[in-house]
Amino acid sequence: MDLLIADIHLCPTRPAITEAFLGFLSEQAGEAETLYILGDLFEYWAGDDDLADPFNQTICSALSALGRRGTRVAVMHGNRDFLLGEAFARASGSTLLADPSQVSLGGVPTLLSHGDALCTDDEAYQTFRQEVRSPDWKTRFLLRPLAERKAMIEALRRQSEVAKQEKSAEIMDANETAVLESMRSAGCQRIIHGHTHRPGAHHFDLEGKPAERWVVPDWRDRAVWLRHDGAKLSFCSAPL
Repeated sequence: MDLLIADIHLCPTRPAITEAFLGFLSEQAGEAETLYILGDLFEYWAGDDDLADPFNQTICSALSALGRRGTRVAVMHGNRDFLLGEAFARASGSTLLADPSQVSLGGVPTLLSHGDALCTDDEAYQTFRQEVRSPDWKTRFLLRPLAERKAMIEALRRQSEVAKQEKSAEIMDANETAVLESMRSAGCQRIIHGHTHRPGAHHFDLEGKPAERWVVPDWRDRAVWLRHDGAKLSFCSAPL
């Protein structure tokens, strides 16, 4: 059995979500062979030199404990925590996944993605994404003092929330053509992603064959995960 989650947005100011996540790790996730975290585990990540923060230590310790109990933890970068690095991976006992990555679920090739790269109608965001994901930008940003980085991230978050108010929901959703092109390029008939906060299971034809797109929700209202029992996928949930 494998479990997939996304968009937990952990931070100290959301204690109910943190408590639910730690409970999920100690209970449901312990039954899985692999836990895939498809981005935005954290509300933001300013750099691996923030691992000494007590909140971050708590999360990394819980992930590491899950790994010691036999569940492999695979973490993908999201748009909020794309600065997660190898030091985080070591501290949490996890493996960092490229976006996108192809895995086998029940013998079915499955494309995993955070999902923000699929939102190609939002051209302003894609320009920003390309800039901040560049090695040069990340190197220069991480050379700044940690406190300065956190202040810059907070300012960017405020700007992002204002910008969202001026965009339609459709623009911020995954573009159908981008989804199909990604699946064709990977040779997969199944894709699973998060980011859009618009959960669902979409079934369609691709190259004359049945295909599916599963969108994993955030944990704003409930703790929700996608479960693959070896044969099929299904959503599971628990109250926060």
